[in-house]
Amino acid sequence: MNDTFENISFEFEKDLIPTSKSSGTTGPCNILQKENDKQAKISSHHLLVNPKQRGNPILKAIRNVPWEFEEIVPDYQMGTGVCALFLSLRYHNLHPDYIHNRLKLLGKNYELRVLLVQIDVKDPHHLLKNLTRICILADMTLILAWSPEEAGRIIETYKIYENKPADTIMTRSETSPNLQLVQLLSSVKPINKTDAMTLLVRFKTLKGIISASEYQLSECPGIGLRKARKLYSILHENFCK
Repeated sequence: MNDTFENISFEFEKDLIPTSKSSGTTGPCNILQKENDKQAKISSHHLLVNPKQRGNPILKAIRNVPWEFEEIVPDYQMGTGVCALFLSLRYHNLHPDYIHNRLKLLGKNYELRVLLVQIDVKDPHHLLKNLTRICILADMTLILAWSPEEAGRIIETYKIYENKPADTIMTRSETSPNLQLVQLLSSVKPINKTDAMTLLVRFKTLKGIISASEYQLSECPGIGLRKARKLYSILHENFCK
């Protein structure tokens, strides 16, 4: 009789874990693996939010993608290789070392790392100059938002376009039939070309955009109330005679 630990371990596992051929049931390891795969699949479709962001007003603005709290290093994870740290300029002014500590924890993880900064001070130029230098050194993309609503729209836009090709937010060529509409809409000062493409995808035609309410415009990813209000106002102005 061979009483080696290897053989005893093998016999022990054989008795406790039934195989699918002999019992017709799924073993504990298989059940655990399926559950992990299920959770991974759910998480891949969800925007992941650090529990420390609980109570942040920008979460109320994220309505077009599902999200859930998860123990992650960044504040938001918009994809397997995309993340964001959120920073209020008012908070940064009071705690200048905060962002440095967060960046140390983040390390070199994630291919695309966004520093989403909310402008909530009267004179942001000096602080932004400092943050721009930090982002260059840390290989991060600096994006600015002027309200919690706009910040939330930016986060969800990253998630929406996570698996979409670049040509969905870019004009295909100079002869594109939508090029003139994109140029027309982006001539409104707060609206950029990405916003224009988003509006055309949502409402299909210029008539559809004009017929939309201010609230419907603000529901588009990346638009927000400020841009929607300005665009709606211009589209419904009386033409000069």
